[in-house]
Amino acid sequence: MVDSSAVKEYLLDLQDRICQQLQDLEPTVKFREDSWDREGGGGGRTRVIENGSVFEKGGVNFSHVFGTQLPPSATAARPELAGRSFEAMGVSLVIHPLNPLVPTSHANVRFFIAEKEGEEPVWWFGGGYDLTPYYGDEADCIQWHNTAKAACDPFGKDIYPRFKDWCDTYFHLKHRDEARGVGGLFFDDFNELGFADSFALMRAIGDSYTQAYVPIVKKHAGRPYTEKQKDFQLYRRGRYVEFNLVFDRGTLFGLQSGGRTESILMSLPPMVSWQYDWHPEPGSEEARLYDTFLPPRDWAAS
Repeated sequence: MVDSSAVKEYLLDLQDRICQQLQDLEPTVKFREDSWDREGGGGGRTRVIENGSVFEKGGVNFSHVFGTQLPPSATAARPELAGRSFEAMGVSLVIHPLNPLVPTSHANVRFFIAEKEGEEPVWWFGGGYDLTPYYGDEADCIQWHNTAKAACDPFGKDIYPRFKDWCDTYFHLKHRDEARGVGGLFFDDFNELGFADSFALMRAIGDSYTQAYVPIVKKHAGRPYTEKQKDFQLYRRGRYVEFNLVFDRGTLFGLQSGGRTESILMSLPPMVSWQYDWHPEPGSEEARLYDTFLPPRDWAAS
């Protein structure tokens, strides 16, 4: 039996827990909450933290929207769903740290159900999380991926490698021919385990995000950094903006479904820079990011 109310209850609790665990790392500013309603149906709860000593900007958003017709981004790969009513809910977050030695991280978990009178409802789960370092740390990447693998393994040994490869493929900037970061997990249109176990897998992934990210923040947030390192962080943030505005399915779904623009674009960093035809100095730590960390690797086996 599909129980969307249980999914919503879990997602609201997940938002609470993630915000509390991130707030525990930030001593100078607090999350502020902004509840909103969507004209076409539904609404959400956005929480944003800005200008902190650890987090330059972060957003943790819960949304629950519904309507009479799915937007084009949701039916592009599933044209048979065109014309169905829909209900969509999820938690989505992006954390942009102040210190360039702390990676940016992104996570989301979501649930869709599309219905049409006289036909069985079509439902699926999606989500995942990925890590975007500016200065690579192999131990961080191994710990991040092993945490992801541990969350997936109880549901089948094939789940982590599938979702890991899917993440590497999805978060690839085609126009740059480079990865956004070191990956993690990505999945969508997932219902193959039945509702109960597919929901349990989504919960395991959602619950493991802070297990993967909080130790990395604690490890690096207090380290000194240079102006050059900060400049490189701003430059690499440009790749983040390019991906989210050009390719990200969640951004496209939110905008096409009439979602709240401020909440949808909370993922964008507060400061970013582009430099014309810039290349890192060979042998530098910046070059090492491109040479060693961005090419897909089997981090969990390291």
